[in-house]
Amino acid sequence: MIAYRKEREDRKNCLITGVGGQGTVLLSRLIGNAALEQGLAVRGTETIGMAQRGGSVVSHIRIGAGIHAPLIPLHQGDLIIAFECAEAVRVLPFLAEEGQMIVLNRPVPPVISALGAYRYDPGTLMHYLKEQVQQLTLIDGEKLINQCGNPRVVNVALLGVALTLKCLPFTPEDIIRIITKQVPPRFLDLNLKALQLGLHHLRWAR
Repeated sequence: MIAYRKEREDRKNCLITGVGGQGTVLLSRLIGNAALEQGLAVRGTETIGMAQRGGSVVSHIRIGAGIHAPLIPLHQGDLIIAFECAEAVRVLPFLAEEGQMIVLNRPVPPVISALGAYRYDPGTLMHYLKEQVQQLTLIDGEKLINQCGNPRVVNVALLGVALTLKCLPFTPEDIIRIITKQVPPRFLDLNLKALQLGLHHLRWAR
């Protein structure tokens, strides 16, 4: 029984969600590759759907021994990183009671909202998340994008936030090595800057 409990403690279920074009898939691969580099077992999958048209994207990453399925069961997510508030609410059932959630508060309404078919109030969603999630970190999306200088590297900044909150079994140095290997040289400095901004997220977290 003790061995089973230790095995459970060594596992990490991470779910990443957003809309197409926000870099959710790249973030999941950075996390997965960082785990593989440390010799950890990794399983994962992506639900992309109509991502290229602004649809939902959900990535599951499961790290640790004894995991046989790539999908995180309901109520077992240790960490959820959400690039958008409506998507955060959508995946809330996956979060464990003691799980942590990092949410970018910048709304990205669905494409159909331009036709008046779908609208939502970001403030109402944020209030709901605050009521439902014990360990919630809200990130000011506009400030973060302005400091990063490019919305495409916000995913790396959110990874830095997760590292600071001790949500993942990696050090910043582990992630720097992975970024250096995977990111083209011309974008390397931009991504490393974004990581550092995430590591100092309290400057602009809400």
